[in-house]
Amino acid sequence: MRKIITQYLNQFDFDIRKTRDARFMDQKCTPDVVCFIADCIVNTIQPDQTFIVSDIWNSQYFIKNTRAIFNKPWANDERAKHEYDKFIQQPLRMLGYAQILEIKKQGNQNVYKVKNMDILDYIAQKERNTYNFLYCYFEKVLSDSGLWRHFLEYKNNTNKDTFNALKDRYTRFIIGHTSINGAIEVHRIFPKILNVFAVENQICGSEKGHISKFVFTFSDLMYNRKNWRDMNKEKTMTRQEAIDEIDVVQQEAYNAYYVQKAMNMLRKIQHESEVNDQWGNGEATQIHHIFPKSEFPQIAHYIENLIKLTATQHYTKAHPNNRTQQINKDYQLTCLLAKADTIDRSLRMYGDKFYRKESFIYVIKIGLTQDIDMTLSFAEIKSKLIQVYNAT
Repeated sequence: MRKIITQYLNQFDFDIRKTRDARFMDQKCTPDVVCFIADCIVNTIQPDQTFIVSDIWNSQYFIKNTRAIFNKPWANDERAKHEYDKFIQQPLRMLGYAQILEIKKQGNQNVYKVKNMDILDYIAQKERNTYNFLYCYFEKVLSDSGLWRHFLEYKNNTNKDTFNALKDRYTRFIIGHTSINGAIEVHRIFPKILNVFAVENQICGSEKGHISKFVFTFSDLMYNRKNWRDMNKEKTMTRQEAIDEIDVVQQEAYNAYYVQKAMNMLRKIQHESEVNDQWGNGEATQIHHIFPKSEFPQIAHYIENLIKLTATQHYTKAHPNNRTQQINKDYQLTCLLAKADTIDRSLRMYGDKFYRKESFIYVIKIGLTQDIDMTLSFAEIKSKLIQVYNAT
């Protein structure tokens, strides 16, 4: 998918020296926030509809889910206005600069319209996708602006001095070529760019104005860093060990949002049952967790753990005798083998637009306590799964 994003972005000239616009990125444009705002657009705005910030702000989808995900005040509370203006506006502005949205000025407000639904939908699916987009986008903007080589120099020689030199060079560039005239504002935005670059290259980023003590990780990029969710845990991520009762309530709401989001995506991309057996005739109306979400909450939101089934397959085979708290182990293997085929086909046709092999292997690791080599083909993974189930 990165190739598709890059091909699209290559149509445009993002040279800051020409646009004179420093708002190609902003402080609130972290992967989780941008992903969520993109999701709100996809779920509340019609493809050809123009919209403004308040259309997102006042939608029930935004009001309900922004509280669940970010633990902010209710969006329709007048006292919370300062919490949300930049939270929505900055990602929209960034997506507009990137030509994912169209922007037109009407009076004193920006009016938006979706310009590339395919990429917007990809961004909206999950934070890892948003990260992929941001990296491609930053590379294009910084390359067009003559800054990319300085980031590469920092990558090749990462230390306190090269960090300060890059930060100073970027600050002088932005002040010299845009309407921003103060270093403080630039210093708020610089980490959001450098840290994506740092995660991609597994180097130190920016933390509290200084070079970070440790290599930046994917979870460090998030606006919602306090949360202990197990998103994309196949990569190195931190977990909050002690949580209080309020955190548990928030986590349940957060998990429910992401599970529903994954289920909606599967309904969008898969129309027939993924298991081709004698019970597969008829409409595939059911979304089944291969490994139950009650037992494995950390993979409940992974689309690689979800499979589309008919009602008969779901309630008579996956759950014996309609007992939804029980799992038929033989049919669980059948579902895993079928899901492997689905993911294999999807990766061949669409790349990582919908699925990741790494995520499927992580799902297996959590569900079966089995480590599977990433280099194995899907045929070899299926053979390994059969061996595991036959041994139990």
